[in-house]
Amino acid sequence: MTTIVEQDRGLTLRHVSKRYNGDDAPPVLDRIDLSIASGEFVSIVGASGCGKSTLLRLIAGLDADHEGEIDFDGERVVTTDLSRGIVFQDHRLFPWLDVAQNVAVALRNAPLSKAEKARAVAEHVALVGLTGYERHYPHQLSGGMAQRVAIARGLVNRPRLLLLDEPFGALDALTRARLQLELQRIWERERITMVLVTHDVEEAVLLSDRIVVMQARPGRIGEVVDVALPRPRKPGDRKVGELRDDIVETFFTDVV
Repeated sequence: MTTIVEQDRGLTLRHVSKRYNGDDAPPVLDRIDLSIASGEFVSIVGASGCGKSTLLRLIAGLDADHEGEIDFDGERVVTTDLSRGIVFQDHRLFPWLDVAQNVAVALRNAPLSKAEKARAVAEHVALVGLTGYERHYPHQLSGGMAQRVAIARGLVNRPRLLLLDEPFGALDALTRARLQLELQRIWERERITMVLVTHDVEEAVLLSDRIVVMQARPGRIGEVVDVALPRPRKPGDRKVGELRDDIVETFFTDVV
């Protein structure tokens, strides 16, 4: 069981529970307590149906119908906010907009001049390695390139928290590995808080400072694992594999 550490900045969840279909329904999430420090990379893993993506939606402010409190940087999360970006498994690019325009969509309500928005878009297209593709449309991109655009769009507002809901889940193994390394590079450069939901335990080990292992029915935190491995980490590394196996073995025992 994890404990709450009070802090001025970062993300704090206190006794967060979520039910669908009325108060008599069994909870999808049950009394989640978790604190994530500013600049930390935390992954959430667990079996399908344990509430990982539901939890991410609550943190994003996409669903305010829950019990308990969610605070980010000392303010209550009640709705979406530019300080919290989100990237989904489906890149959700607009097919009629090119790469630069898709990234710029996120700046629609930003208090920036036209020139400032253009500079921000160019900077973040470059950040994800897509300089030269600004005028390409989604149908002209590979799946991995489209997901890079989605990451750029999630970052262009300079959010203090980036939420990632299985962003590489639909990609082939080689593209996934490349984007895992790319995300490591972006996090090391930007040092914003990142929370990743993934079903891939090795991916969580590669990227995270800590891994939250959730149990299902109802969704609860079963264990929080510190990842004390030096960066950068690479797929296939022996120590990465050993920690992955330890987590999977513990999780399997819990499920059985």
